[in-house]
Amino acid sequence: LFDTHDERDDEGEGESVEEHKSVIMHLLSQVRLGMDLTKVVLPTFILERRSLLEMYADFFAHPDLFVSIVDQSDPRDRMAQVVKWYLSAFHAGRKGSVAKKPYNPILGEIFKCHWNFPENEMEENAESVAEGPVPEASQNSVTFVAEQVSHHPPISAFYAECFSKRIQFNAHIWTKSKFLGMSIGVHNIGQGCVSLLDYDEHYILTFPNGYGRSILTVPWVELGGECNITCAKTGYNANITFHTKPFYGGKKHRITAEIFSPNDKKCFGSIEGEWNGVMYVKWSTGENSLFIDTKKLPIIKKKVRKLEDQEEFESRRLWKDVTHNLKIKDIDAATDAKHRLEERQRAEARERKENEVQWETRVFHEDGECWVYDDPLLKRLGDNRY
Repeated sequence: LFDTHDERDDEGEGESVEEHKSVIMHLLSQVRLGMDLTKVVLPTFILERRSLLEMYADFFAHPDLFVSIVDQSDPRDRMAQVVKWYLSAFHAGRKGSVAKKPYNPILGEIFKCHWNFPENEMEENAESVAEGPVPEASQNSVTFVAEQVSHHPPISAFYAECFSKRIQFNAHIWTKSKFLGMSIGVHNIGQGCVSLLDYDEHYILTFPNGYGRSILTVPWVELGGECNITCAKTGYNANITFHTKPFYGGKKHRITAEIFSPNDKKCFGSIEGEWNGVMYVKWSTGENSLFIDTKKLPIIKKKVRKLEDQEEFESRRLWKDVTHNLKIKDIDAATDAKHRLEERQRAEARERKENEVQWETRVFHEDGECWVYDDPLLKRLGDNRY
């Protein structure tokens, strides 16, 4: 029923963009500095063979770190564990040394998956969570669903939960792209919220911006910007800075972070390292220790329903012709398939406009400035404070 294959597993490092200079030059002829890139068509060869919605699932590439937040009995340790999970969440989405861009999701597109922990993999009679995002998954699994809830502006919403641990995560991200000369900047506007039901704690967090650098030669991705994680109930908070590489010298992918107790000006934990490498922490006790080594974290593969069992608006099925043709390196056929999808989306938008029909989202709804999953664990377990 489920498949653990990741389209990027059999990806070579990819050809140098040198071969595609003419396409890049054509791309550059369409843009000017500071321009919003929403309307610019990127050449198909730099696509990553999966949707942005699937990329967001990589926030849970280490689901064990996510669920273990609830295992910490002290609010200070819980905040430290939220920071650990958060900092582990970026390296998995960026495989390979050549930066590629995921597909822009189509309005109404959905991506679902789940992760089973090795110790629960052989559960014979594990009870499933019929009302959860992936009804077939067990109560011990982490389940995930993402939806493209808006096309203009492009907003994705995603939600994850682990029923047995009574933990959930809800987020929305509006991606705003700008052309910056030799690089492309993606401003990730939005926030996420980790909710621990047994503690009635909610950790609000923000996301770094992404940059595609050296787009004329071998493009690479870096993250930049200041992010925060705050828990209003306990007062614990963290500041995280993703440092962009200075023009001359300096290291790539550096992060620094500080974790604070309520009302404290001095942090109790100071972290530094690389978000795709090793990070160390210095505690206020004077002790230094390894915080995360992303190279040594166990990889738990996500499970996705097989293509033939997916609904037609689910990411992998929706993009299957583009993915297949990119895989066999038939760029023209991939471009045609992508164009057909985009044209269908435009035609449907025109039809709605003519008939004065509003688009209705599938599993998320707007709540103030946020997009919220319709049926979160918090609501299903009878807590009406959500």
